[in-house]
Amino acid sequence: MDIKQLKFLIALDETRHFGQAAARCHITQPTLSMRLRNLEEELDLPLVNRGQRFEGFTAPGERVLAWARTVLAAYDGLQAEAAACRGHLVGTLRLGVVPLSNFDPLPLLQRLHSIHPNMRFELSSLSSEQILDQLASNRLDLGVSYLERLDSDRFDSLELAETRMGLLYDHRHYSFGDEPLSWESLTELPLGMLTNGMHFRQSIDHNFHSRGLELQPLIQTDAVHQLLQAVHGGFCCAIMPLDGGLESLTEHLRLQPIEHAQTLARLGLIMRRSAPRSALAEACFGLYQKMIQTP
Repeated sequence: MDIKQLKFLIALDETRHFGQAAARCHITQPTLSMRLRNLEEELDLPLVNRGQRFEGFTAPGERVLAWARTVLAAYDGLQAEAAACRGHLVGTLRLGVVPLSNFDPLPLLQRLHSIHPNMRFELSSLSSEQILDQLASNRLDLGVSYLERLDSDRFDSLELAETRMGLLYDHRHYSFGDEPLSWESLTELPLGMLTNGMHFRQSIDHNFHSRGLELQPLIQTDAVHQLLQAVHGGFCCAIMPLDGGLESLTEHLRLQPIEHAQTLARLGLIMRRSAPRSALAEACFGLYQKMIQTP
């Protein structure tokens, strides 16, 4: 067994296609199939359900896949740790961020890249539950998620600024003056919303219901980009983070503050406490701590 076999297994899981997995790993499909069969023979377990095409993993294959991810993360962490001991940081920092966060990762990543030009970055949009799960299983290095019910024995965190809300609209279709909008006035507008279950949506629902107001969205989606497209087309307006920079995406978008509008919980930058902990995560966490402490 070697690291490459585990990489092949993970690539197959991520692409769900033998040919695409082989292309991602820069090998031929017969080579990929042969190496995976060698792994099955060594473990004496069937890992992959094969037909004319990929049909998923067997139950033992799913368990081996979870171990493969852990082993590969540890291998990458070892390489990064060795580089850190030599005074350099290399490898890929894996950062998960909840949808519609007011956290802009770009300044932090730019600072890191300027200091450590061999670093690479992988950003994922995930739910709070997914972020904590993947931090715990070492599939993420850092997460930006809500701090409510965070287990401080398992995770370190840096609290971020309060998330305020505003109304995102296309000024070619709507105009609202200069004053903050009331929640009552929003009930008269065609609103686009993220689907139920997302934390940001829960905060919106709470602000309406706590005022005895009924929310009837014109459109609901679980994809932020579709919501932005609907706003840009003038089909609806959308409640978004006020400090998320969304209004700068095009010259036509505007963000109008909403009075007394905050999310139910604060966001935080989160890193797991248990070893092995990524040297990349520690460097990023420490740099951001300095950035928010500097006036």
